[in-house]
Amino acid sequence: MVWLCIGLPATADDADRHWSSRLESRLAGIDAGFSGEIGVYVKALSTGETLSWRADDDWYLASLIKVPVALTVWQRIDEGRMSLDDTLTLAQSDYVDGAGPTNWESPGTAMRIGELLDAMLTVSDNTATDMLIREVGRDTVNRHVGELIDDGLGEITSLVDVRRHIYAELHPRAFGLGGMDFIELQKADDDRHRLDWLEQRIGVDRDAWAMTSLDLAYDAYYSRPLNSGRLDAFGQLLETLASRQALSSRSTRQLLATMTRTSSGDDRLKAGLGSEVVLAHKTGTQRRRTCHAGIAMQAGQSSDEGVVIVACTRGESSLERSEAALRAVGLAIEASGVLLSPDGPSSRRE
Repeated sequence: MVWLCIGLPATADDADRHWSSRLESRLAGIDAGFSGEIGVYVKALSTGETLSWRADDDWYLASLIKVPVALTVWQRIDEGRMSLDDTLTLAQSDYVDGAGPTNWESPGTAMRIGELLDAMLTVSDNTATDMLIREVGRDTVNRHVGELIDDGLGEITSLVDVRRHIYAELHPRAFGLGGMDFIELQKADDDRHRLDWLEQRIGVDRDAWAMTSLDLAYDAYYSRPLNSGRLDAFGQLLETLASRQALSSRSTRQLLATMTRTSSGDDRLKAGLGSEVVLAHKTGTQRRRTCHAGIAMQAGQSSDEGVVIVACTRGESSLERSEAALRAVGLAIEASGVLLSPDGPSSRRE
């Protein structure tokens, strides 16, 4: 595919071009060889220079929204209103389908806030996320985002409400489903069996639904300003973390350290950036949508000297091909030289 060409050695002309120009050329090649669309935002914090590739479009962010949830919780910790050792009780209504250890715990289990934050960020635990949103309040999370950046991010909802909104596009009765319903729903092998399950569960014949395709339901949901936003706005949010504007120095170190242990993304940006780069990051994945965002630093570099990267894909049904495109974006960023110097090309691959 076209994006594979970005691994070729740089030409003499590349050495005379600014990193953003080199990166833009490579992104054009990736975009041309990808069946969907890519969006990329890069900012070198040491110089303030940026690159935007569809970064002012509205993109569905999926689990990237767990970063502002974490920022809100850690702000409460900075204020002395919460601590990492405080506990929340897992309720039956908290369960949401997805990865992570929290779903294996029994209702009534007391779980440390530090444990929930770790699960939410490192393995993208949805149930842990909804427990934290329940504790601080969804309105508080959205208000806090508005205090950190001017605009550009849509309303953040709970993860169970994401599912409700999607399936309510088929029929409004689906908004009454709970987390355990969606856990059962995800056990279905394919879309046809999911729709069969939903028809039986809500007790409404499919002929009375607004639409009978999950692809159409997701498209309708994606058109709403929920859990979405501009990539440059999300990059600005990451910048407030990197520059210690969002949190105290201690909490900043703790949150960044947690994000460097994120286990997902090995086949996305991280694979392209190379093993020498320290990446404090988060991924997001949903139907025909993938994202990867973080703060990239060389070993020994402070976060405010790093590079903010936000990249998403849309429109491609294959997760493997979407991740390959994000991996190619990582390779292009590394090859541009922005991670080493704002003006010099990378020495590793060129």
